[in-house]
Amino acid sequence: MVAARPIKLIVAALGGQGGGVVSDWLIHVAKLENYLVQATSVPGVAQRTGATIYYLEFFPKSALPRDGREPVMALMPHPGDVDVVVASELMEAGRALLRGVVSRDKTTLIASSNRIYAMSEKIQLADGRADAERIEQWAREYSKRFILFDMQAIATVHGSVISAAMFGALAGSGALPFDRKSYRQAIEAGGIAVGQSLAAFDAAAQAAERGGEPMPAKKQPSVVYRSGPLPGPLATQLESTPPAVRPTVEEGVRRLIDYQDISYARLYMERLSPFLARDHESTTASRLTEAVARGLALWMSFEDTIRVADLKIRSTRARRVSDEIRAGAGQLVSVTEFMKPRVAEIYGTMPAGLAMRMQRSSSISRFVGRFTGSRQINTSNVCGFTLLYLLAGMRRWRRGTLRFRDEDTRIRAWLAEIEQVMASDYDLAVELAECQTLVRGYGETHERGTKHFDLIVTRARALLGGAGAAARVRELRLAAVADDEGIALARALEVA
Repeated sequence: MVAARPIKLIVAALGGQGGGVVSDWLIHVAKLENYLVQATSVPGVAQRTGATIYYLEFFPKSALPRDGREPVMALMPHPGDVDVVVASELMEAGRALLRGVVSRDKTTLIASSNRIYAMSEKIQLADGRADAERIEQWAREYSKRFILFDMQAIATVHGSVISAAMFGALAGSGALPFDRKSYRQAIEAGGIAVGQSLAAFDAAAQAAERGGEPMPAKKQPSVVYRSGPLPGPLATQLESTPPAVRPTVEEGVRRLIDYQDISYARLYMERLSPFLARDHESTTASRLTEAVARGLALWMSFEDTIRVADLKIRSTRARRVSDEIRAGAGQLVSVTEFMKPRVAEIYGTMPAGLAMRMQRSSSISRFVGRFTGSRQINTSNVCGFTLLYLLAGMRRWRRGTLRFRDEDTRIRAWLAEIEQVMASDYDLAVELAECQTLVRGYGETHERGTKHFDLIVTRARALLGGAGAAARVRELRLAAVADDEGIALARALEVA
């Protein structure tokens, strides 16, 4: 006679998502269903840098031998020997796959399709986001059954938290031999936000019964610009651009009107004209115009202190913060901005001539240094909001600042470099345009990116006319975003 084996389950959740609550509910369900249960947890790091793994084993008391012996349950999951994995986020499902606890012949994998980006994804200099479609593909391939839907969306709709939706997904999947009533009783016994939790539970259970939902289509970041309808001349210019690059060019125009003004957007179109003409004359796709249009718009809207202040006081940001913390209609929300200006940022906001004279004096620079360091500004009160409002209002004088002068000089040099190269090596010109992605942010991030950009452009000049120049510059660009310290770029430059 083959002895019954425990049912083995993993709950993978992020810090603060209620994975422990799901574990406690499951313990309550097991007791109601006359099962032995053992639960252990391995805590992760704070919030998104790591997940907490809850491991539970269930054994029916009806299957216990008559001699009084009880099963010895494991404290940790064994690869290939887990029956159910429920993950609060798609990446946690991916981590379970990497750990080997998901198997084709045994595991029901249940996951939420929402994404909360890990620190390892956020700190990348380039786009470090994991490929959600590939994770979904692997999950379907390497699990016995895969149930995927947006549990966070269900929880939000019902004013609950994702733990209730995860619990409902478990119930609806049928992967555990427990009655639905026992799940509901466990929530009721908790006594906290019972109505909202049960609503989210029921909705998630129904979604799981349907087998989940397809992965939602990738959403482009929704940016609300203040530009409104485009002026007639600019709209006409846009109509004359190739359809393949028109969306990018229009985004750039709207971004720069929002960033500065209409005349600044006209300058953007003027600077694009040589590359539009070059692509119009050639039989190649508009790769160069696309790369320059994107990079030029980003560089011309560089992040100075004026831009940062402007973005922080926008009503759209206030609404987003309120939505994220789920503030009620009668609740007050206090927002504190953490800022750390450096001497360079302070000088960069000042008129160029004055800032240059002040920079020459060490005593003045030491005095200016007193205003640097960490600052906390509460934009929910009049004083804090007014301070950033006045700083944001300085955009009308931005063209006269030291930072604008420096960035504009670099932009013109970059465009001239591309124009010179495109006549003899189109592919290399495209790669030089793509190198703008290295110049981003402000402070130390901007300094590092600019340094790497200069190194690559200098090497590109030496490679011009040689075979495979574009490929080598591309390798250098990818190496530059591999690490903050520039170690990979230094190695690549040695062999370039």
